Amino acid sequence: MSARVENGKRRGRLQTALVWTLLLLLGFVFLLPFLITLGDSLKTFRQYWAVPRIWIPLPPQWGNYADVFRVLPFFTFIKNTILLTALALFGQVGSACLVGYSFARLRWPLRDTLFIVLLSTMMLPGQITMIPVFLMFNRMGWVNTWLPLIVPAYFAVNVFNVFLMRQFFKTIPASLEEAAFMDGAGHLRILTTIMLPLAKPAVVSISILGFVHWWNDFMGPLIYLSDHTKFPISLGVKMFADAQLTNPHYVMAASIIAVLPVVLLFFLAQRHFVEGIALTGTKG
Repeated sequence: MSARVENGKRRGRLQTALVWTLLLLLGFVFLLPFLITLGDSLKTFRQYWAVPRIWIPLPPQWGNYADVFRVLPFFTFIKNTILLTALALFGQVGSACLVGYSFARLRWPLRDTLFIVLLSTMMLPGQITMIPVFLMFNRMGWVNTWLPLIVPAYFAVNVFNVFLMRQFFKTIPASLEEAAFMDGAGHLRILTTIMLPLAKPAVVSISILGFVHWWNDFMGPLIYLSDHTKFPISLGVKMFADAQLTNPHYVMAASIIAVLPVVLLFFLAQRHFVEGIALTGTKG
């Protein structure tokens, strides 16, 4: 019996070691492009083009990052991105919570049918509606402004966020809502004081996803913006790359500056993100 137990423990340790080895290898594969970009951003011009490749530049050229801000108005790009992301994210999260609560808790005609129709729009590629939407915003005089990028976020256009919040709200016991109704609370108060605090993991999840989307959004600003003073950092990096074709190490430094907030956010909030995805039920 003891030998069998010992064999089981040994087999378990071996399986654990194999799993960790595989995870470390996969993590290294996904991290390698970022490490290469970081290394290239700290090189001189000669080190960047050196053959064989220099993996660890010595000494590191931290001044490349300062040069990026001297060549182009990167502070303006960062400020624009922060404002654009904050305004759009507020509307996206708020509208997803309102619409998700409506589909999960309110009773109204054709509710489930319209929810299925809403989900079906996820199969519609954005390229199909790109030109009609642009023509509509052009007639409204919104081209070369932030309005086409911000206003749609306040109308729950992100169906996945609505789906995520709806599924999470349906996992919350109805008894809490009934007790609040008996105390005289309305739907809006129930949503803000009961549902949203309990749905914090899901709210954090859609906030992280929304932040990553709006911070990295390239196609939207490329279509609607032509004034470089309104560019977010995604277009700023592209503009910088076009202007610095002969200095790719500067382009790498600009790319690191652009991606760093997203990386930091993920490491700081990964526990809440995983919890929000894992706890989202599939009821209903």
